Amino acid sequence: SHPLLCPPGIKCGGVLSAPSGNFSSPNFPGLYPYETECTWLIVVAEGSSVLLSFSHFELEYHDTCAYDYLQVYNGAARDRGNLLGTFCGHSPPPPFSSAWHVMAVVFRSDRHVAKHGFAAAYKKDACGGQLTGLSGEITSPRYPESYPNDAECRWSIGGASGGGPLTLVFADFQVEGGQGCGFDYVALFDGPTVTAPRLGRYCGSARPPRTVSSTPHLLIIFKSDFNIGGRGFKAHFYSAGECQEVFTTIKGNFSSPQYPNFYPNNLKCQWSIQLPVGYRVKVFFLDMELEGRSSLTDGCDYDHLSAFDGGSENGSLLGRWCGRESLAPVTSHSNRLLLVLHTDRNTAKRGFSISYMGVVPMNVSCTRTDFHIQIPVQSLAQLERNRIYLGTPSCAAQVVGRNFKIHTRFDTCGTESQRRNNTSVIVSTLYIDFSVGDQEDVHQYEVQCEPKRKEASVTLIAGPDPSRLSQAENLVDAQQWEGEAIDAHEIKSQDTSDIVFISICILAGLLMVIAVVGLVLL
Repeated sequence: SHPLLCPPGIKCGGVLSAPSGNFSSPNFPGLYPYETECTWLIVVAEGSSVLLSFSHFELEYHDTCAYDYLQVYNGAARDRGNLLGTFCGHSPPPPFSSAWHVMAVVFRSDRHVAKHGFAAAYKKDACGGQLTGLSGEITSPRYPESYPNDAECRWSIGGASGGGPLTLVFADFQVEGGQGCGFDYVALFDGPTVTAPRLGRYCGSARPPRTVSSTPHLLIIFKSDFNIGGRGFKAHFYSAGECQEVFTTIKGNFSSPQYPNFYPNNLKCQWSIQLPVGYRVKVFFLDMELEGRSSLTDGCDYDHLSAFDGGSENGSLLGRWCGRESLAPVTSHSNRLLLVLHTDRNTAKRGFSISYMGVVPMNVSCTRTDFHIQIPVQSLAQLERNRIYLGTPSCAAQVVGRNFKIHTRFDTCGTESQRRNNTSVIVSTLYIDFSVGDQEDVHQYEVQCEPKRKEASVTLIAGPDPSRLSQAENLVDAQQWEGEAIDAHEIKSQDTSDIVFISICILAGLLMVIAVVGLVLL
């Protein structure tokens, strides 16, 4: 027999607000109707969590669950950042523990093939469960109130598709102390069961250290004895792979978790860029779409991306962004830059894609006849001097003290005269060749001088990944370099053209005076 389409009066979905309860697909244990969509929203007291489990599960099977399916959300439905999983077939979903006091379940059937459906139960403040999202929060029972005696909770984290090692960070911790943590404790295991290596056992009021698993699974056990409790704990976990990265290469790119698909909620991700001393970090925003600004404050109060100068959030804030913006590149003042992404409980978006490169710190100056270029050797320590040249390889840098130096006249090294904005300028190209073996990697900078004003500038014209950088970017303003100051005496001694020019001007003035005096006398 075939089931009918869902009759208008059939009970399907709704809000479940009791401390515990049961629900099932329409007609269960009979065949569910065709073309049905039901949403159950489970809402318990603020500060509590929900434990959801399935006693029966049988839906039409498809390898991507494209026909009939059941979805579980860690929060309100339809927010893809909250999706814990999509299920079909005969394998029941694992028990789920919500990261906060709201959980949603969506059931959908198409117009072909019906099965017996599912039966589920939930209860609030149950501790433990299976957590499969890329991120989430767990708390001891009744947190921040005192946890109950004789509690034993197990949270098994992992199994998310594409999940990497897991990072666990405790935001608050107060558990009864004691020698060897024999009374109340939190134990961490590097895998899905207690047979996995133990990562730590903690009690007392000191927060446990940040813990990173070596596998995509982490088991957390909380146990309390028959007396003396505490506030308990609150901890946050996330998949470390795409959410916690350190970059040390001169160039690179990265994106928010799951980009260009929606990022997960409840994230705090950090990307640390650490380059050799002397470099600056320049970040290019290729694409960005986060949750928008608060309508109350017009600030980035919800999901936001922040950039800090240096290696920590204590560094000066270079910018804080949200929404859908087209952003200008950002450059650090040191060789380290930290990017931090915060996402809240709901409203996920596409996220971002970022490219960065190390900016070679250089000092470019000019006289009326010469270019002077100086780069600290420590910035390009791995390069031979002949890999750094102006115009042609024959105009390679010299090593003078702790600097690579190029000093050349305008009539050599491929320089040419151009008119820009009705001004005469001298232009050449500085090449820095990072190539290794067959991997060609040549950075090109346009070096420009306005001889009349003796003002120089340098601009990247071909960098680490030209296709990703939409336009030339002015990287260094002349004289802004914070490294070793260029030797002013050396420039003065070399700038003979200025002395000649001034001498000619004085001589011309004297001749004019003599001529005038001669005319008066005549």
